[in-house]
Order: sequence, then structure tokens, then C-alpha cells
Amino acid sequence: MLRSRTCALLGAAAVMSAPLLLGAGTATAEQHDSQTFQASLQPLNNSGASGTMTITLDGNEATVSQNVSGLAATFQNGPYPHVQHIHINGQGQCPTAEADANGDGVVNTAEGKPSYGGIGTTFTTSGDTSPDSATDIDRAPSGGNYTYNRTFTLSEESAQQVRENNAVIVVHGLDPSTLPEPAASAQSELVPSLPLAATSPALCAPLTAVPSGGAAAGAGGTAEMQQHPWLLTAGGMALLTAAGAVVARRHARTHQ
Repeated sequence: MLRSRTCALLGAAAVMSAPLLLGAGTATAEQHDSQTFQASLQPLNNSGASGTMTITLDGNEATVSQNVSGLAATFQNGPYPHVQHIHINGQGQCPTAEADANGDGVVNTAEGKPSYGGIGTTFTTSGDTSPDSATDIDRAPSGGNYTYNRTFTLSEESAQQVRENNAVIVVHGLDPSTLPEPAASAQSELVPSLPLAATSPALCAPLTAVPSGGAAAGAGGTAEMQQHPWLLTAGGMALLTAAGAVVARRHARTHQ
């Protein structure tokens, strides 16, 4: 009889601890869920512009929020289209004036590529966001001041580069009247039908991860367990120990 009661108690303790032990595995799987990155956009090529961008990644789904001001406002009698991208596989930084290899007074997109890399994602207002839309001025945000908000899926490569802190935000489009000659009258090295100013970078900043410690610290309970899964295992062991103590006491009383 005593042996069967002992097995029953230990079995119950094991059942109670199982969800906690499984929870440790769940916590490990959830470590790479949602993460937020930000960029404080700085002027390139004396654009005089500024801006901010925040990207929250949930898996490969990106929720983007951006505000910019001070960019070139008009282009061919309409709002100036500003193509913008996540650049990847470079040095994870913005170019300096020393990148102006041909000495025309402008760091064009090709001259900046060693610093920020190639295009991984295009921030279009609708439709395709791949590098194929890199110079699509019809679906680019436009105007001197604008906000951009969109949720879409990043490619696996872009998402990985963002998480590895090797992604750079670049906003293109300069006012030709602010450029020195001969850059002001030159054609784009990317799209010869456009002026050099239209595809040259105006804003740039690396994406950096926003620390997430505050949310975890304030969550308590489950969040604490997820951050320290060994606590879950310890909880299961404590239940087993307690069950053993109950059995021992009952055994002692039986033989008094």
C-alpha cells in the first residue's frame, strides 16, 4: 500500500512539473520573436534634411514608421519622389565626403556602396519591395516632408542583416540647385534618364537595435521565467522534493 501511494505522489509531482519543464523549451523558441530597430537619419551631400525611422521585426514581417523633413520638395513641377532602401552586405555605415571618387562634389549611390552595401529592400508606398523597385519613382514617398508607415515581409537576407546590425537606411533625392557644377547638370549613374541629383543619397543612418531590457524587467512572472528557464526546471525539482518529503513523513508515522 505504501509503495503504491509513493508512486502516485511522485507521478502527480512529475505531471505538475511537466508543463514547467516544457515551458523552458517554449521560452528558448520565443527568444527571437519581436525586435525593434531605429535609425536617426543624418544629411548626406549637404542636403540639410533630417529624419527618423523605426522598424519592428516579428519574424520577417517588418512594421515601418518614418518621419523626414527638409528634403528637396519639387521635381518636374510635382512633389519630389524620394526612393529609399535598406542597404545590406556593406560595412554597416554611411559614407563620408572622402567617398567622392570623381571629385564632383557629390557622393553618388555607387560611390557610397562600399560603406552601406547593396539594396536589400525598397520602401515603396505599395506593391513590390524588392531591389527590382529600387528606382521606381512612381511608388516612392514624395515631398520635402513626409511620413511613411507600412507593414510588409522582408527577404530572409534583409531580415538577417538587420538583426546582425549590418543594415543601413538610405533616402535618395537631392535638389540639383544646391549641387556644384558639373554634378548639378550630370545624369544619374543608375538611371541615365534621371538627373544625378534624383538618385544620389540625401539621408543615411545605420539601423541599431532598441534595448529590450525594460519590457522584460517590468513584465514579471512569465517574462522572468522565459528569461531564466532554469527557474522552470528548479520549480519542477522542488515539487518532486516536496512529494518525497510527504512520503517520508507518512512512512515514519506508520512505523511509530
